[in-house]
Amino acid sequence: MRIIVDGDGCAGKEVIESLAKEFSVVLKLFCSYNHSITLKYGEVKYIDPSFQSVDMVVFNECKSGDIVITQDFGVAAMVLSKGVYSISPKGYIFSDNNMDRLLFERHIGSKVRRGGGRTKGPKKRTSEDDERLYKNLKYLIEKRAGD
Repeated sequence: MRIIVDGDGCAGKEVIESLAKEFSVVLKLFCSYNHSITLKYGEVKYIDPSFQSVDMVVFNECKSGDIVITQDFGVAAMVLSKGVYSISPKGYIFSDNNMDRLLFERHIGSKVRRGGGRTKGPKKRTSEDDERLYKNLKYLIEKRAGD
């Protein structure tokens, strides 16, 4: 089991890093050269900043038994197809049960924006987001360790 992080836009890295260290899980964070991220535990891999390059590296890197952390619903959908658990930086666990709805909502929002409309951006990160990420990532690690 490894934790693989889509680091472009990934908040909560302190929570992720502390749990990876606590459970001695390999941690790999992938981000484009446009970011400057450091970890005390784990490895940061810098990727070419071209369109979707980090997403494709995350998808190609992960394998069954891994946990992928991403805020991108498309990446989450792709890794779920490989038998990989996926969770958002806000602690929401992605699954086959909620992915269709999330992708459809993303599609509708994109359609509205292309038509000149406006949609709300993401909400500010809260301490509840960190608590949810801690609780649900710990749950996934323990679940994977038990498999």
